[in-house]
Amino acid sequence: MHLTHGKIIKSAFEAPRWARNRHVQTMWPRFVQRRLPLTYQMERLALPDGDFVDLAWGPAPEKMTGLVVMFHGLEGSIRSHYANDMMGRLSGAGWQVVLMHFRGCSGELNRLPRAYHSGETGDPAFVLETLHQRYPDVPKVAVGFSLGGNMLLKLLGENPAQHWLQAAVSVSAPLKLAECAISIDQGFSRIYQAYLLKSMKCTLQQKMAIIDYRPLLQLSANEVDGIVNFRQFDDCVTAPLHGFVDADDYYEKCSAFHFLSAIRCPTLVLHSIDDPFMNHLIIPEESALAPDVTIELSDTGGHVGFMQGSIFSPETWLHARVKSFFCNYLPTDQ
Repeated sequence: MHLTHGKIIKSAFEAPRWARNRHVQTMWPRFVQRRLPLTYQMERLALPDGDFVDLAWGPAPEKMTGLVVMFHGLEGSIRSHYANDMMGRLSGAGWQVVLMHFRGCSGELNRLPRAYHSGETGDPAFVLETLHQRYPDVPKVAVGFSLGGNMLLKLLGENPAQHWLQAAVSVSAPLKLAECAISIDQGFSRIYQAYLLKSMKCTLQQKMAIIDYRPLLQLSANEVDGIVNFRQFDDCVTAPLHGFVDADDYYEKCSAFHFLSAIRCPTLVLHSIDDPFMNHLIIPEESALAPDVTIELSDTGGHVGFMQGSIFSPETWLHARVKSFFCNYLPTDQ
């Protein structure tokens, strides 16, 4: 029988005894796990509005048989553990991997007041179209992490007839932004929020020192220090800078949850139920999924964690899972 909707399936991932705690899963790969060796080249891509984004290109294969496009999470970059290691794991066998940095995330401030957010799909669409024009005959796939995963799902839902990608994977995506803003403002999860907010506020203050934000924001550089959670930042900064009425308007319009029924590209959504950035309410029913969308749920795994192996020889299950999925859509030279 042909399903008229997608599927929610149980993941094969199981956390080892030493890593069953969701915070261990979330923090181990960031602070403990040794990075895979990686070389990459940066390319600056001019945008139509006069701004720019930087692309990080992984090692070039002798013959490109496939292109993997990666989108990082909030305040992430190629230096993020998940980006570095996924690029290192997927490079080779004919695959070229490239990561798009969102505006202002590559180590240099972007030129315009606006930045990026969970639903900003204009820049990624421009990048994907550019890559399609450069390599029209090379099959392409994409993987997005956290914020980048939400963005990728929204992009695919907005463009069901897109010709850029043959398949996609979304990892630990905050499918309902309002729920995630609530969850990360509770208990130990506030540590993650404070860590990310510090970076976001610092970047904003640096830009406020060289760009006049007074016509755009109702707060001064000094008042930025008083922002204490994501919802307040999104109310005072993200919404007015990017054309939303307030945080609620932004959350409603940019949550990928609402776009899952429109995706017409084979898409795998990897999610751990114990993700400390969110709660169980973000998980949709199968009836809300397009037939091409599969959600793979694990009980454990944290946020972009999915650590396996022994404590003396840990490994990231996520790498092998993403590679095996993409092997269905990208040829290899092996």
